[in-house]
Amino acid sequence: MRTTRTFRTALLTAAVAGLAATALPAAPAAAAPVAPKFLSAGQWPASLTPWTAGPVHKGLPEDGSVCSAGTIPAKGTRHRDFRTELDTGARQTIIVAPTAAKAKALAAELRTALATCLDRLKEREPGLEGVSRYHGRVNVEEGAHVYSIDTSYPEVGSTDIGLHSVGRDGRTVTVLEWGQLGDLDGAPLKGFRRTTGTAVAKLH
Repeated sequence: MRTTRTFRTALLTAAVAGLAATALPAAPAAAAPVAPKFLSAGQWPASLTPWTAGPVHKGLPEDGSVCSAGTIPAKGTRHRDFRTELDTGARQTIIVAPTAAKAKALAAELRTALATCLDRLKEREPGLEGVSRYHGRVNVEEGAHVYSIDTSYPEVGSTDIGLHSVGRDGRTVTVLEWGQLGDLDGAPLKGFRRTTGTAVAKLH
């Protein structure tokens, strides 16, 4: 997560009378910052139908993100949605913080938001049941952490499983969300961990 520097031409005045002043050549300007890279459709865990990647959008998604809403700032944020032809969807959000210290703090806040997400959902939606689990760290760059949220509405018999992760590389933080109908037994947890590692490593 680079300021373009402009170097002034330095002029050297000759010490000996009669010599013309000489100018040092200007150093080239620093390259413009490169935006962090998003996952491609084929880098998500395999599904029964192929993944399709949507465009990259600036700011927060209009429909919000269930667990991270209110935690991610709009400034410095971009997101990309992915879908399959079946009931499976995903989203990647990338946030470039002003400093690495602020990115570290944001990643910690997001971990808390993921860990407490189910409790907040139950408060808002009476009748919702579920289990939230932490699935450990992925050792990539400054680290990433994986969570699952398994929810159901017993009255109507519906079940949903969501896989979530947050990772950081320097002052860049990324959040992954994956969801489908079903439960954790049918979710590609190992594949999602690989995708998380790929996402963080690919940022820069």
